[in-house]
Amino acid sequence: MDLSQRTVEEVVHPTAAFLRASGDAQSYPEDGPQSSWEDSLLNPKNRIDSLDLPDDPLWRVDGCTGLGTQYYAVPVCLPYIPPMRMDVFIPENQPSRIRDQLDLHKAFHIKDASRLSRLAITTHIIRTLQHWTKSTFEDVDTFEHFYKSKPFGSRLVFENLSLDIGQINVKVGPNHNLELQLLPLKKLTSLWGTALQSLQVVDFFDVHVVSVLHDSICLVRIKGQLFIFKALVSEVKYLYHELKTLCTVEPHANIIARPIHLIRKACNFGGKHAIVGFTTFYHHHGSLRDLLPQLRIHNRLSRDDQFKWSIQVTQALEHLRTRSSTYYPDLRLDNLVMSKNFDIIMVDFEQRGVWCEFAAPEVNAIEYMRIIAADDRIPSEISSKYQSIMRDLVSDYDLLQDDQYTNSQDGYNASWIALSPEEQELAEVYMLGRLIWCIFEGVSGPQKAAVWQSYRWEPNLEFPGYNRTPPALRELIDRCTRGRRANLGSVIVREQSHLLLRHKLREAHDADQVQAAAMAYWVAELKWAEEFLGERDRLRKQGLWNNNYYNRPHLEEVLEALLKIQSHHE
Repeated sequence: MDLSQRTVEEVVHPTAAFLRASGDAQSYPEDGPQSSWEDSLLNPKNRIDSLDLPDDPLWRVDGCTGLGTQYYAVPVCLPYIPPMRMDVFIPENQPSRIRDQLDLHKAFHIKDASRLSRLAITTHIIRTLQHWTKSTFEDVDTFEHFYKSKPFGSRLVFENLSLDIGQINVKVGPNHNLELQLLPLKKLTSLWGTALQSLQVVDFFDVHVVSVLHDSICLVRIKGQLFIFKALVSEVKYLYHELKTLCTVEPHANIIARPIHLIRKACNFGGKHAIVGFTTFYHHHGSLRDLLPQLRIHNRLSRDDQFKWSIQVTQALEHLRTRSSTYYPDLRLDNLVMSKNFDIIMVDFEQRGVWCEFAAPEVNAIEYMRIIAADDRIPSEISSKYQSIMRDLVSDYDLLQDDQYTNSQDGYNASWIALSPEEQELAEVYMLGRLIWCIFEGVSGPQKAAVWQSYRWEPNLEFPGYNRTPPALRELIDRCTRGRRANLGSVIVREQSHLLLRHKLREAHDADQVQAAAMAYWVAELKWAEEFLGERDRLRKQGLWNNNYYNRPHLEEVLEALLKIQSHHE
């Protein structure tokens, strides 16, 4: 089964338990039998005319997200590039002759610029934008005026995807809805008091893009200095929540420092000057996800560093819980960057959470309910049932779904807000156990060939297998991850750009078999989730719920154990 938005709906998400059965799954066109010259790939009209970059390209592609449908396009023709985040969006629904020739299956899981640059779709986008820019604008000055005049986060939408770049219709989609959600500094100050007082305000057009690193992160220059610029082009409430958290959390050596600048932009309507993002320090060594496998491959992954990083993450989590009374649901290797001294710096405080294959089972149980409750493709009698469950779990559930920023004290992650502070801590311990496993095994993630994203260096081992971890640490990791369940990867795996049944990797099977296996898996998972939440509710009402259902150690105990094991290895 090829990777696409359809596979997410029918396989990867818990929606797979219902969409296939309801007949509501999205259909995609396929090429018919290629028996005629009109259909044949030998016919020049059915092939890309060129995949050569222009001699003097006007655009660059720095990465992609959105399951291979959103690309970070940067107009390198401009002398100074403001962080407009005018990304390119392509239609996902394509016949196989186009998907195959443009490497769209690979773009689904390849995100980084270095590997993406080798895919046909990247060159095709650059050539299309080159043609569109030259045919639409008189000169660079005219284009620059157009580019700077659009709302932040506007889109360049390819309404169709043809192998002939001259036949692709490029449409500009102004993001007026985002402008409506953005708030001026005066409003944020009225909500937060003096939290932003010491931050320097910089005009949006004084920020110049060096490269786009992520869908919310750019490397930029301000007055010649490099900074990280954080902004969101949708659901801006998470950005403001993160900004408030970073300005109010008590400082810690292993937590990202307080923001440096507020970036303010004039909006097109109402004369509003809104805060669109903020800057933080740039840590050029990158994330632990990319560093670990490199160090392991070159035999430079030292025990001292492994213990140091594990202890630093644990101390940071304990600090957040005891000194700042907040939770951290985003614990993964991507969100741990390296300081100049190769110490851990924890980043990303939007508090959105990680995907279920990384999260604790008690979080997943609620997250499954939330995903189905929010999906308008699910039959109403089913989604209403799960909406009712969510309202019982979280009193402000409906308010949390609103796009507008409401200054929610605990953020907008309903699945974590439903947990007590102690339950949140023990869910963090679960993620910490898997993280420590990655650190000591020297891998970029706990699963091979994750569906969502491929890594430059794919793991050579899967959790909870062990090769390099000391025995005493194995026991600690197993305690931290008590309650773990077999995830979707135990049934279905990604091999290159296809989903296959794990137990039939060398046998022929079709998409229907993969979908049927996914449906069976998710039906069983949802049954377990409802039973678990039902038992939790019953025990809570009886006063018998102790918040540590799986008997995991607390953060303080994990830290103590790490320090003790470390001392025995010195």
